[in-house]
Amino acid sequence: MGLLLLVPLLLLPGSYGLPFYNGFYYSNSANDQNPGNGHGKDLLNGVKLVVETPEETLFTYQGASVILPCRYRYEPALVSPRRVRIKWWKLSENGAPEKDVLVAIGLRHRSFGDYQGRVHLRQDKEHDVSLEIQDLRLEDYGRYRCEVIDGLEDESGLVELELRGVVFPYQSPNGRYQFNFHEGQQVCAEQGAVVASFEQLFRAWEEGLDWCNAGWLQDATVQYPIMLPRQPCGGPGLAPGVRSYGPRHRRLHRYDVFCFATALKGRVYYLEHPEKLTLTEAREACQEDDAMIAKVGQLFAAWKFHGLDRCDAGWLADGSVRYPVVHPHPNCGPPEPGVRSFGFPDPQSRLYGVYCYRQH
Repeated sequence: MGLLLLVPLLLLPGSYGLPFYNGFYYSNSANDQNPGNGHGKDLLNGVKLVVETPEETLFTYQGASVILPCRYRYEPALVSPRRVRIKWWKLSENGAPEKDVLVAIGLRHRSFGDYQGRVHLRQDKEHDVSLEIQDLRLEDYGRYRCEVIDGLEDESGLVELELRGVVFPYQSPNGRYQFNFHEGQQVCAEQGAVVASFEQLFRAWEEGLDWCNAGWLQDATVQYPIMLPRQPCGGPGLAPGVRSYGPRHRRLHRYDVFCFATALKGRVYYLEHPEKLTLTEAREACQEDDAMIAKVGQLFAAWKFHGLDRCDAGWLADGSVRYPVVHPHPNCGPPEPGVRSFGFPDPQSRLYGVYCYRQH
């Protein structure tokens, strides 16, 4: 009897003419329980729909374009093509809401929110429904689901997108532990970055990040990475690792923040200038060179990914003075690579140069 009731529903006119709106196809929560990629479901006629997406994580950088691969096929292959519906969405994680990205039926498609004008389907080949995202933004990284709907049956695959980047701790000019969570988000954005996730901080710790001050992460927990256990950082008896204070109140509690900046399309450079500059003069000097004074995140990214190595201290946009060292040498600070900081000197001081950023 159940099968007989399905038939009139399938024959309803205009089923493909429904208006597009967020989530109109189905409930996403049920589909998110699908544990893997490429698992097919049996259709009513015994043909299996299979969706294929890559198992490995895709890595790219801010401002680039990337293709999230997704193909589907039938087992056994169909003699005549079928009209299917396609939906891409970004999964919820770290407290961020789920986001619809694109829905399509045939040549008709609609994109949503911040993705409008930046996404389209790559339908160059049969059954290819890969998603191209242009002008990637910091908030674009995460997990995306590609779903193919054939009648009342659907199958989906998962694509994970990561941006190549660098984690750096950020402290207020007024000293340590000055930011609540929302202020931490703001200062990271002002430095060309976002609040780092735990996964990004853990990867940075694996690469050698050692920092004793606790800072906010994207999920509103407060943690800090320790490579060399010592007395001020929990004591010498604790093993190396990422130490956690757990979740904290986003408005009331105050800490530093860990920011995440991605690789750059532009170029950071130390401006060769005949004189040392005040902070205001440093901004003006970069503008006269058809550039802008560099942000902290841009300097870290240039150090990490472009090998910027300079022993000259220079002003940055936040009023701090720093310099990047890839190959440590005498008279240039500690024996480890890193971005050295002079803190936040008097902005009227004429002891420093400036780092500028120019877009390609």
